[in-house]
Amino acid sequence: MKFICKKSELCEAISNVSRAVSTKSTIPALEGIKVKVTPNELELTGYNLEMGIRTSISSVTEDSGEFVVSARLFNEFTKRMSGDEINFEVNDNQVINISCSSTECSFSAMSAEEYPDLPLVDSSNTFTVKSYVLKSMINQTSYAASVNESKPILTGELFDISDEKFNMVAIDGFRLAIRSEIINNTGNYQFVVPKKALLELSSLIRDDSDCIIHTNDRHIVFETGNVFIISRLLEGTFHKYKLSIPADHKTEVIIGKREFLTGLERCSLIIDEKNKTPIHFEVGNDSVKINCKTGIGKISDSIKADVTGESVTIGFNHKLMADAVRASDGDKIRILFNGSKKVIEILPLEGESFIFLVMPVNLKNY
Repeated sequence: MKFICKKSELCEAISNVSRAVSTKSTIPALEGIKVKVTPNELELTGYNLEMGIRTSISSVTEDSGEFVVSARLFNEFTKRMSGDEINFEVNDNQVINISCSSTECSFSAMSAEEYPDLPLVDSSNTFTVKSYVLKSMINQTSYAASVNESKPILTGELFDISDEKFNMVAIDGFRLAIRSEIINNTGNYQFVVPKKALLELSSLIRDDSDCIIHTNDRHIVFETGNVFIISRLLEGTFHKYKLSIPADHKTEVIIGKREFLTGLERCSLIIDEKNKTPIHFEVGNDSVKINCKTGIGKISDSIKADVTGESVTIGFNHKLMADAVRASDGDKIRILFNGSKKVIEILPLEGESFIFLVMPVNLKNY
């Protein structure tokens, strides 16, 4: 079996599918990449039984066949080849010979018989989202997904599709992130996708083509460009997030995103594992005051803002707030308060394309 590929295309394809290759598995084949050769096409697959990534590139060949190759060796040898095109030949003993310009090398492959097939997902539950919209939704919410495996369902993100509205939701018990979009859809779905799969999907999105999404009770498939990603869904009951959104507020602050974030980042300079303290936040008189004091030092900051409603003094974790502000769109954001003990709400200047909630922290030390 012989085939020729462009080096640049093959390197990118190997890099993409390697994201789903198992680093340690009881099935040795899963530690490699499955390569399927068909006339004029090369298909590469990585799969770790929880997530799979498949992509195809053009090749010069009239042969057909498949084999499994070490992801590490395939990647390293391909990257280090000289020249723009790489020639491959796989013999009957599953030895791969590679040549490119004046360089030749060879290494062993494995039979593809032990490589599990990717799960089949019925296409009856299907909807479409622009790829870059989906990328934006993931990037604006993934920070709030839990890293605590004691509640596996919260390590993923909820896809809540109702008629034409798509909400992507992440929560970890201290903060909540919701990103909303209007899509062309007539069905109603709710399922939870692992954060890791979504981050890999985000990193693989390269253009603004449509991303076609198929789902059943156990798996979800994303098709974007020439990349196919399949992931298992998380089982369990997700938090009833709509109950967490405040119905009203007593104070509204409109503040510059950059100025507020810079103030929070200054506070982070005097906060570490040994010196933890909440940010002391005072709202009133068309300004907000940020105060922070630890064993390392102290910071006092005043930022101009448009304030409507009652004055309020509240505490919060600097990192939780900074993550939410950083994920916000626009030059300015709205921050809503309902007293010093209730959740803090962060929204865009207009509308509710995103809603970020942050739990306050008791200021008993002040």
